[in-house]
Amino acid sequence: MANTLPSSRRDLIASRLLAAEPVNSTALASEFGVSEDAIRRDLRALDAAGICRRVYGGAVPLTTGGVSITARLTAGLAEKRALAHAALPLIANGSFVFLDSGSTNVMAANLLPDDADLAIGTNSIETAATLAARQSLPVLFAGGNVDLAIGGCVDGTAIEAVLRLNIDLCLLGACTLSADSGVSAFNASDAAFKRALISRSLCTIVLVSNEKLGGRAPHRVTGIDGIDHVVVSHDAPDAEIAELEMAGAHVLRAAQPQAD
Repeated sequence: MANTLPSSRRDLIASRLLAAEPVNSTALASEFGVSEDAIRRDLRALDAAGICRRVYGGAVPLTTGGVSITARLTAGLAEKRALAHAALPLIANGSFVFLDSGSTNVMAANLLPDDADLAIGTNSIETAATLAARQSLPVLFAGGNVDLAIGGCVDGTAIEAVLRLNIDLCLLGACTLSADSGVSAFNASDAAFKRALISRSLCTIVLVSNEKLGGRAPHRVTGIDGIDHVVVSHDAPDAEIAELEMAGAHVLRAAQPQAD
């Protein structure tokens, strides 16, 4: 699409954002045959128009919370794999581990070793299916009505199930994370479920891809003081990491991901 007129290029980028697709500045510059500065100008204009929120490396749609789990499971796999790998050393043998709904936590379920001495709990349909197919780790499913966009159960039945558990460690899904707002969610029921999950967990870990850093969603889950470890990507912006650490977060950087 080289030499596309600026207005046409901006319209094409806007159409992707309005379809709830995040965009990457480097990839767009290559696709349209322009400089990254030109793409950043486009994204500033779209941000000012209320179509997106600029983040490190690109922009995310304001409707990010509406992206289905099906779409999220196929996006950013290399980054999510690196985040999940970085979290594995934090999981001690003999633990009861709860994997909250979220595409990065599905990746973690894929990477857990078959010979690990672990019991797994989850409210995620994809995570439960992944572990059931492996048939190597015991799985407890916190059920209820399935929210198809979230990809799991977050209703009162699921919350009641979690409140009866003693969880050693949970991998908490996060829609956004920032030093000021902590962990936030786009869905009120999802936020309530996550708060219940934290209350029953001795250790809480959040795996955060770059597009979620510095964001703010409507429903607050917990402040930074409610999280024991934050795992970020290898190229997470230093300014964001410094703010998290000043707020008291224990931040771990993942290794540079291998190509998908």
